[in-house]
Amino acid sequence: MHTTPNTLTEWLAHCEQIHPQSIAMGLERVQEVARRMELRFDCPVITVAGTNGKGSTCAMLEAVALQSGYRPGVYTSPHLVHFEERCRIHGEIALADDFLPHFAAVEAARLQGEEVLLTYFEFTTLAILRMLSLARLDVAILEVGLGGRLDATNVIDTDCAIITSVDIDHAAILGNDRETIGREKAGIMRAGRPVVVSDPVPPQSVLDHAQAIGAELWRFGRDFNFDGDKQQWGWAGRGRRYAGLAYPALRGANQLMNASGVLAAFEAIRDRLPVTAQAVRTGLAMVELPGRFQIVPGQPTLVLDVAHNPHSVAALTANLDAMGYFPTTHAVFGAMADKDLAPMLAKVGPLIDRWYFTDLPTPRAETAASLQAKWNAVQMVAGGQRQVSTSLHANPEAALQAAVAAAEPADRIVVFGSFYTVGGVLQHGIPRLGAKHLEA
Repeated sequence: MHTTPNTLTEWLAHCEQIHPQSIAMGLERVQEVARRMELRFDCPVITVAGTNGKGSTCAMLEAVALQSGYRPGVYTSPHLVHFEERCRIHGEIALADDFLPHFAAVEAARLQGEEVLLTYFEFTTLAILRMLSLARLDVAILEVGLGGRLDATNVIDTDCAIITSVDIDHAAILGNDRETIGREKAGIMRAGRPVVVSDPVPPQSVLDHAQAIGAELWRFGRDFNFDGDKQQWGWAGRGRRYAGLAYPALRGANQLMNASGVLAAFEAIRDRLPVTAQAVRTGLAMVELPGRFQIVPGQPTLVLDVAHNPHSVAALTANLDAMGYFPTTHAVFGAMADKDLAPMLAKVGPLIDRWYFTDLPTPRAETAASLQAKWNAVQMVAGGQRQVSTSLHANPEAALQAAVAAAEPADRIVVFGSFYTVGGVLQHGIPRLGAKHLEA
């Protein structure tokens, strides 16, 4: 006898059982269930695709919308600690019980007539889309999970697409070159609607698709641009300028590109969602997003970053380099097995003095022992001149505790890699940094 789940935890367990695969490409099943649910939005929808920068872009869109007095809704994935983080309404994370009627509605639609098998991601996406569609929003901001063309979020027609940086990730599914991946990302565009491309060197496939379907292309460097010095930055787009802006509260070298795309998107749909210059200033200055080059106050310095592909690790490396001198840098690292790990380790390697490799609680993850072996291979290629210590840990929490125990107050600890790595550290609370030194 099939019993209906009563809690969010039970529903999530149910969603994991329905489809034999965790990722099944194709939109037909999601479209069919969305049709049965009569899913539609009565407000402008902004859809954000890209390899890196999606979460930051969504957070900045939300922050500026909130400061303009709007009621935004955000769908984002994956989550760091709790599933509820995937849905924010008017700046607040949704409560577990708020999801229940929407999971029930997806289940009813899925079983209406011929049963439709949905993956965990498809089922949960439809539930959150329904929740947002009924939340009386002024704007819906949707982060694409994987690719774009075949992602479950693409059942909703966007009013403005944003494509952030395009790089190689999920190569087994999306393709192993930027042009092929770009074609997948370009699938979120709609004819006659704006598409903002904030990648300064976008794949030709993205530009070609915009032209082929007649989307209104906003291209970085042509239709909008930014400039800045150490104190402030400015943005110029079609017919509008912002000068003397404070840097976005999100740290890192790529955030001005993301912020520029956000301002272009607001300019592109200005007739439907006008924002004030003051809202732009305040929103960008106040935006928050855990796990994106997040520096936790205290000693030793702690940096959290979900960099998990070569492109984002290169950005993390540049950001770490810009922080100045630390006697020793400790790195807690765990990642998925399908990632291009060697270039990531080679890039950040010169900055790291001690590695704490960790297992992660998912079968997709690389083991700590395998990460150590890959690091040793990278070291051999580089000539192995530097003395770098490594250790293996069962989970991110244990790895961080070991790093904290070994670190001196003036040192730096970097926790990076998968969402499971950073989330695992945040989930258990950060151990009191520097406590052993304070007691001494």
